[in-house]
Amino acid sequence: MANRITIRPAEGKWSVRAGGAVLGESAAALELDEEGYPPVIYFPRADLAMAFLERTEAASHCPWKGDATWFSIVTKSTTIPDAAWSYETPVEGVAAIAGHVAFRESDQVTVERI
Repeated sequence: MANRITIRPAEGKWSVRAGGAVLGESAAALELDEEGYPPVIYFPRADLAMAFLERTEAASHCPWKGDATWFSIVTKSTTIPDAAWSYETPVEGVAAIAGHVAFRESDQVTVERI
């Protein structure tokens, strides 16, 4: 797995926004690079307004990371279904992403370095 996935501190400060709301900002985000996919920023839960995230019944499995739980983003103006995920108990080798949340970027959700 060491050749397939690398996790490192994301350089700088990162923000995530959706539905006109800032969901979080972090200088402690992680960048996960997985072979064949664009890099993904994982935000520590402590740096997110978790009140905007509502756990859904969706689930997915990655043989390299484990089982993911999904969240919809709920703001005053919109609900964006299954827009974020978290590996609550990731497999050995990617344990650093436990306690972190990643977001599916779209025209409604932006993740950017600030």
